[in-house]
Amino acid sequence: MLGRGRRAAAEPIDPDLLLRAYSVGVFPMADSRDAADIFWVEPKKRGILPLDGFHLSHSLRKTLRSDRFAVTADLAFERVVAACARATADRPETWINGQIEEAYGLLHRHGHAHSIEVWRQGDVGGDLVGGLYGVTLGRAYFGESMFSRATDASKVALAHLVARLRVGGYRLLDCQFITDHLATLGAIEIGRADYRALLDSALGAGVAAAAGSAAPPESSGDFFAIERGAPLPIDEASTVSAPISGCFIAQLLGHTS
Repeated sequence: MLGRGRRAAAEPIDPDLLLRAYSVGVFPMADSRDAADIFWVEPKKRGILPLDGFHLSHSLRKTLRSDRFAVTADLAFERVVAACARATADRPETWINGQIEEAYGLLHRHGHAHSIEVWRQGDVGGDLVGGLYGVTLGRAYFGESMFSRATDASKVALAHLVARLRVGGYRLLDCQFITDHLATLGAIEIGRADYRALLDSALGAGVAAAAGSAAPPESSGDFFAIERGAPLPIDEASTVSAPISGCFIAQLLGHTS
């Protein structure tokens, strides 16, 4: 059983332990960037963003359709995590310490953590102006952190994520904690019992797959399913996406927003 106590940072967080934690609704945090340990968190109230409840405002739709940003997935996972961990004037402290940064890098290499990157148009791989990252397990995506260095960059990242999760057959987008920013985009807060029911439904047999057991393909979401449906000037992608048109994302989200 996972407790809520602290764990010495001298030991790296085992990826299997992390996945087991997420499977029961628990995730790690640190008190600061330089903290020497982590603690496990299970909020009484949980922030989620219903995938059919994303609020696509007129201004965000316009931003997406303008294609002033280029958006990719898993092209620069480590850069996204590092940017989320960096202190800013608005956020002088962070909960992502070195141990957490290393652990999610391992999860990413094992195929259980994915990022969305937002670039200046025409500068993919160069000027990273926004993004987010999180953990995937079964049909659940556990959002960990996001950042923005340009107006609407984090909103664009989240819009792309929601569209990607819808197409990929996901059932749960966990935001951990509600914020005013997330609430404007459709996030809501639910109690622990309701969250666990959603989590159990989203995981299904996917937890067995994460542990190395055989599981049917339909038990897990497909984070890159959108590449097979988007009008892209590339062959079918497998692990890293090319930029997807904001117009295509706006069209997908507009069906239910």
